Amino acid sequence: MKRTRFEFPNGQGDSLAGLLEMPDDGAPLAMALFAHCFTCGKDSAAASRIARRLVDQGIAVLRFDFTGLGSSDGDFANTNFSSNIQDLLAAADYLGKHYSAPRLLIGHSLGGAAVLAAAQQIASIEAVATIAAPSTATHVRHLFADDRAEIERMGYARVDLAGRPFTVKAQFLTDLEQWNSAEHIGALRKALIIFHSPVDELVDVSEAAAIYQAAMHPKSFISLDDADHMLSRNDDAEYVANVLVAWAARYL
Repeated sequence: MKRTRFEFPNGQGDSLAGLLEMPDDGAPLAMALFAHCFTCGKDSAAASRIARRLVDQGIAVLRFDFTGLGSSDGDFANTNFSSNIQDLLAAADYLGKHYSAPRLLIGHSLGGAAVLAAAQQIASIEAVATIAAPSTATHVRHLFADDRAEIERMGYARVDLAGRPFTVKAQFLTDLEQWNSAEHIGALRKALIIFHSPVDELVDVSEAAAIYQAAMHPKSFISLDDADHMLSRNDDAEYVANVLVAWAARYL
């Protein structure tokens, strides 16, 4: 495959780090945009494994680090769910101007909630895939339950997330409240496939049910059997990619 690293600006002027992987045997069948999980990055095991398998099947994939994470500029403390959506829009705009517009949106965990919210604002998108995603962004509030009082009192707190310290400001929690409804999923009007494990330890499978119930057809649900939330086993990531390619062929 051909791999190209580049930076592109978000709406605030920060440079976001992107990695575009494309088939080396001609034009790709389609361009996909991948949104990583909360506080992860474009190089997470799930993102990299799924992207590379998609490229093997002829679909080019751009994955990038959200503002303040990985190799991207900016301060994570100043970001929120709304800024993640704006980062996705900036990535889609860059692809459209310099390569080809994305037709497939893929999001893992909170990145899945972000692509559901961003899809309507990207005219080129024809299909959306979520992996272990919550139905609304407010699902992550439980991660700050022990620190919420301090955040509200001081305006910020140092929070441990996935074993790493992050500064979370009150504006992050306030922004989440704007995304506490799944109504936008019903207005999606894009082909949708939902991947979720019934034993997901971080996002209960009931969240997948909520997405499915809110969405209009065409929609599909794929159970990931005994996979964990991060798809840490390569076989699980490859399964998602293989099914995704077969499903997307109907719509792209």
